[in-house]
Amino acid sequence: MASLHDYLLVSGLLFAIGLAGVVLRRNIIVMFMCLELMLSAANLTLVAFSRFNGMNGLPDYNGQMLVFFVITVAAAEVSVGLAIIVALYRARQTIHTDDLNSLKG
Repeated sequence: MASLHDYLLVSGLLFAIGLAGVVLRRNIIVMFMCLELMLSAANLTLVAFSRFNGMNGLPDYNGQMLVFFVITVAAAEVSVGLAIIVALYRARQTIHTDDLNSLKG
């Protein structure tokens, strides 16, 4: 059976991969996916702590309910973020951050 340490290790690795992707990549879509990966790592941590912080053999469901709401907000964030990226691509014909140096068209 996996321990809390194993879940936290996987979550830390996912978060580090996401952080490296945001810092090192210059494609907005890849950066957006890496941000979502970081959010998933945080959700995994919340679920792991709620699973291993139970009483009387039952998990604490507060963390899992928080993850449910975070996933709901993330779905709305994805739709708004992708709409912004599509509008930016239509206006500038690029999604590379090196080519996007001002907010004016």
